Amino acid sequence: MAFYQCGFKAMGTPCDIQLFAKTQAQAKQVADSAIADIARLEARYSRYRPDSFLSAMNRVAASGGSIEVDPETAGLLDYAATCYQQSDGLFDISSGLLRKAWRFDTGKLPEEQTIAELLAHIGWQHVRWHKPILTFTVPGMELDFGGIVKEYAVDRAAALCTVQGIRHGVVNLGGDIKIIGPRADGTPWRIGIRHPRQQDALLDTLSLHQGALASSGDYERCVMIDGIRYGHILNPKTGWPVRHLAAVSVVSEFCVIGGSAATIAMLKEDQGPAWLAALGLPHYWFDVEGNAGGPLLAG
Repeated sequence: MAFYQCGFKAMGTPCDIQLFAKTQAQAKQVADSAIADIARLEARYSRYRPDSFLSAMNRVAASGGSIEVDPETAGLLDYAATCYQQSDGLFDISSGLLRKAWRFDTGKLPEEQTIAELLAHIGWQHVRWHKPILTFTVPGMELDFGGIVKEYAVDRAAALCTVQGIRHGVVNLGGDIKIIGPRADGTPWRIGIRHPRQQDALLDTLSLHQGALASSGDYERCVMIDGIRYGHILNPKTGWPVRHLAAVSVVSEFCVIGGSAATIAMLKEDQGPAWLAALGLPHYWFDVEGNAGGPLLAG
């Protein structure tokens, strides 16, 4: 059985697909189709591209109008609405506006007034979603699928590989991972969990035969001011970064579920570990004081 590995960049992060197939040519063809679909999703839902459908949605949001969406976008909106409800309003795809206040390259904290002005235009409760029509009741809003689309792309890429006959492989988009069965010899894939405070160090290494792993943390984009770390995961109710958990990893059947669960746990701060425990998925958390817990830690 042939092994094929392809590294590429998508959604602003290094990515990797590893597949076992009958031939190198088959593996490459399958990987190329998966990568093409990832590129399609990036083009459709990138907020950086003025020609993306997300940008079209946000132009409507800016004026407080309505827009009809396609079935795929409707599915993402349904999932976002569920996450909003399950998180008591903490997971909110309208909170991306806060990036206008938090510029992590300036080394400065934003003004309270700037945050307050943005908060007036944030809140999924200001959106009316009656499939397939999305209506923004407050002008100046904006949606960002950043907390969902990459993980959704991982799941879709893995499903495309499976449909084309792949039984052994792994899709990795910037640390969000979906396993397509074990390695060809039946051994598990070894997946490292990044240490949130030590660069190039691992908290742990997991052995997975199947499922997905997704992580969230305060280390991806942050600024240190007066010895305090301010990360990019922002509470949509206060406009300020979370300050309790440093990193969360969740194993689930689907990457999109693991990713949203990890982010919600971060947003729940000191309630995050208990929420994860009640959720019942294998997980690992590490807080800013250096404490760690979760059933994945036991291994």
